[in-house]
Amino acid sequence: MAGISSLGVGSGVLNSDLVDQLVAAERKPTETRLDQKTQRTEALISAYGKLRSAVTELRLPMRQLGSADAMKSFSATSSGSNVSASVDASQASRGTYNLNVETIAESHAMAFAAVADRDATSVGQGTMTLQVGDKTTNISIDESNDTLQGVANAINDSDAGVSASILNTGNGYRLVLNSDETGTANQINISNNATDGADFTNFIAGAETTTEAADAKFTINGIEVTKSANTVDDVVDGVTFDITDTGTSTVKVEQDTGAVAERVQGFVDKFNALQDTISELSSFNSDSGQGSILTGDSTVRNIQGQLKSVLMDVIPGLENASVRSLADVGITTDWQTGNLQFDSQKFQQQLQENPDDVTALFAEQGRATDSQVEFVRSGTATQPGDYDINITQAATRGSLNYSAAEAGTVNVMAGNMFTFEVDGETQVSVFLENNPAGDPLSATGDDFTGEEFAAAMQQALNSSNELKAAGRSVNVAWDATEGLTFTSGKYGSDSNVRLTSTLNADINSADGVAGADVAGTIDGQTAQGDGQVLYLGSDAAGGAAGLQVRVTGDETGPRGSVKFIEGVSERAVNTITDILGANGALDSRTAGLNRELERIDEQRAKLETRIQSYQERLISQFSAADSLIAQLNSTRDYVSQQLAALAPNQNSGNG
Repeated sequence: MAGISSLGVGSGVLNSDLVDQLVAAERKPTETRLDQKTQRTEALISAYGKLRSAVTELRLPMRQLGSADAMKSFSATSSGSNVSASVDASQASRGTYNLNVETIAESHAMAFAAVADRDATSVGQGTMTLQVGDKTTNISIDESNDTLQGVANAINDSDAGVSASILNTGNGYRLVLNSDETGTANQINISNNATDGADFTNFIAGAETTTEAADAKFTINGIEVTKSANTVDDVVDGVTFDITDTGTSTVKVEQDTGAVAERVQGFVDKFNALQDTISELSSFNSDSGQGSILTGDSTVRNIQGQLKSVLMDVIPGLENASVRSLADVGITTDWQTGNLQFDSQKFQQQLQENPDDVTALFAEQGRATDSQVEFVRSGTATQPGDYDINITQAATRGSLNYSAAEAGTVNVMAGNMFTFEVDGETQVSVFLENNPAGDPLSATGDDFTGEEFAAAMQQALNSSNELKAAGRSVNVAWDATEGLTFTSGKYGSDSNVRLTSTLNADINSADGVAGADVAGTIDGQTAQGDGQVLYLGSDAAGGAAGLQVRVTGDETGPRGSVKFIEGVSERAVNTITDILGANGALDSRTAGLNRELERIDEQRAKLETRIQSYQERLISQFSAADSLIAQLNSTRDYVSQQLAALAPNQNSGNG
């Protein structure tokens, strides 16, 4: 086959330019059609991406409103400068609290006798023992650090619950100790074991109290309260009081409905932004007769329909309530634009008058007929409805018991130590410092009655930093019949108390008895127990699947029912998740468009194959024609030459 570069040699017409023009003419209609399809498909993918983004933006504010705490917002004000207050909205409620502060909590401070030089004067050698709260720390002083500065450094490096500093008094240097925590429970006690005679003993004996440890003492609405710290967060649920001075103050905790309305406004704004996006993508201009990229699109209509149904319908379970739908709290639809309109004043009024119904309108809620049954949460498969609760075993707490004969009298000596294991994982060591009369324990020991020992141990355990850090507690009780009992604050099979070791006390270590998990049925199905929480797994049959309730008290048998209400927020989040999910409307539509792009690419490949074949066919045909024309031209030239050669002979003959 002749190369395309040689085309036109024979004819001067059938050249490569003509082939290119014919190939381009053959390609153009199909290529234009595929370009147009690609452009529209990509525009649709972009439009659906923009719609997806707007729908996604709506999910976050709806999820935030789906929490029961979202409908709570409280602020606290104080009439005096000596007390300020902050609020945890999830636990607080409205109230007025009159505080009269008699004393504020103070850290214990001690100062040692002055020495001439902080870095050169020897203070002696030995072991300083610091007891602060339930913590005992030994500080070793030897030839490497037997100066005032050396002692201060050793204390600060020991994490003993004490900070050490040195003051220049002008008449020498004094070592000053301050307990890290305030309160009488954190008083500093110092003892020593000298190794160099009297110097170290005299140094320790020279320490004197400069600031007594003190608890914060105040009355709140006439009730006396004593706390070891000036920040008090366990007197009124959800309210933290910060005490800075003595005196009186009135703290008011009031509901901040305006803050809640702002959260709802955030949802309204995001919904309206979604509506604006939909209008932009699907509007129709009647003047020009032209629509937008998604005008008349069924996917857009379905999304609008699903969200409208979720947001505007009456919430199942609230049919007879004071608040049944968003319209009842001032959220209505503008029929012309489809946007939401929000009447903040109406919403705040309903929140004040019907807080429980407004909360149920937005958030999921369980309403129990038994006061000792509390809704905890639902699962993804839980459906609105009423579900019966029946208890076959109440939850119990683990405990350790000593009979009245074993613990009627307990002898405890100085340097005692009691180590407990609480709930199988928290280790805590405590000690008793004073005897029942309030005097320091003797080396030979002092007797405690069972009641006195229980009270002393309760105080020691309540002050335990280990228990506080772990969020655990132990209740100590004495009964003339039952004896001494240590009871975990936790319910369930993981709950237990063990006394693993004792030192300088005549009570033996012992294992406790583990608690029990609640057992029973929900909606007639056998449920699982975790402490006081009774629940059905997500794979359970029926509408109660995933439902969790907390059952308190010790009653067994039928415990009423729980009405589960799925608020508009949860329903909207579920709907949005379905729309955005792997099998949702947007994903299916986008996947179809991406497949369309793949088909267009396949058609382009086929076009290229067809055009290449067409080009090769033209070249072949043109080459053949060009060769024929070249032959004809050659024949023409030969004939012309022969005729030209004959012409002179003919002219000669005629002459």
